[in-house]
Amino acid sequence: MSELYWMVNIVNGSRAQKFTKLYRECGVSLVMETSGEGTAVSDILSIFGLEATEKKILLSVVTGEKWKEVKHKLRRQIQIEIPGRGIAFIVPLSSIGGKKALMYFTDGQDYVKGEESTLKGTEYELLMVIANQGYSDVIMDAARGENARGGTVIHAKGTGVQQAEKFLGVTLAEEKEILLIVAKQADKNGIMKAIMEKAGLDSKARAIVFSLPVTDTAGMRLLDDDDED
Repeated sequence: MSELYWMVNIVNGSRAQKFTKLYRECGVSLVMETSGEGTAVSDILSIFGLEATEKKILLSVVTGEKWKEVKHKLRRQIQIEIPGRGIAFIVPLSSIGGKKALMYFTDGQDYVKGEESTLKGTEYELLMVIANQGYSDVIMDAARGENARGGTVIHAKGTGVQQAEKFLGVTLAEEKEILLIVAKQADKNGIMKAIMEKAGLDSKARAIVFSLPVTDTAGMRLLDDDDED
């Protein structure tokens, strides 16, 4: 049996084509791209060798075996472990809506459907924060106070405003910012609590936050080394 994962790759905008070319060489047919902005402060940008905050987020679906191949080539061909080259991580998919969609997502990859399983003991978590536009700095200040290292902002237009008013009891603006923060599992609860206290539904940011387990990473070795020091 095989497992399916949502693969997320965050890179400087000028390097995105190199990554998409590598994915095609690996037989990953579905690759989606969107733009974002880095939230790191200037001294962090200097440490990691980053000259700009413009980011590209590459999204695709891979099997567990395909991720091993991709990760190997990211390390060997692009040398993703070098600071400033980007990060890549995977998040398990629990379900996909329909057989045709499944065939589309896994086109070109060997996949055998198996039973769903519950993940335990993951080292990292992906925190996704959805908030009104213009409050990313407030949110990241709260997150950094609980050991978050940085994040990426995606600008979006919200839908389902009427449902939000019905279920959350608040009015939400259509213009949204989605913040992606990869953090150590041990820091997750503190970061989420800080965000909700300083930028939650009772504030003008109207932020909501949820997390997904990250089962593997590439390009984050320096973070681990800093913690060991």
